[in-house]
Amino acid sequence: MQVVGDATNGVDAAARVRALKPDVTVMDLFLPRQSGLDAVVEIRADDPEARILALTSSTDDAMVLAAIQAGVLGYLMKDSPREELLQAIREVSRGNTFLPPQIARKLANGIRTSRRPEPPQPIEPLTERELEVLRLLGDGASNKQIAQALGVSEGTVRTHVHNLLGKLGLENRSQAILYAVRAGVIKRISNE
Repeated sequence: MQVVGDATNGVDAAARVRALKPDVTVMDLFLPRQSGLDAVVEIRADDPEARILALTSSTDDAMVLAAIQAGVLGYLMKDSPREELLQAIREVSRGNTFLPPQIARKLANGIRTSRRPEPPQPIEPLTERELEVLRLLGDGASNKQIAQALGVSEGTVRTHVHNLLGKLGLENRSQAILYAVRAGVIKRISNE
């Protein structure tokens, strides 16, 4: 891993990401001049494929929900162990979602308490296997973890994720997690 740039405020962060095009952006959500959340929205507007990891001190349910809706693929606390930060960066660089169990729980709580409309109906019905993958995505599992749980290859998991995103009319794993929670397909939310 190599740090290619840094910024001290949200305006500079968005400009630096636009200029440097990093593989992963690690974004604090509380920045001067422009919030990290607003910078995420700006970055994703310029590059919908931008891979962003929120690294913050906020455990507020609404903040977690807002960050996911803005387009971050991962959400991690600043006091997380170094190994967890490195794992999160690697997962986000692969386009995977990284949400520790306590953050997945916050996301679920935020969605449950928000007054959002029901999730849209699938364009095509999901297969039983796609539903299993969606449930595991909703629990915050990585492709590797899903592959191990289902006894299939990571490539097969990627295919299932691609297919279910298409059937649901969603763009990314973060949206799939929101959908899974709203649609009530998650088996459990970890209490860790």
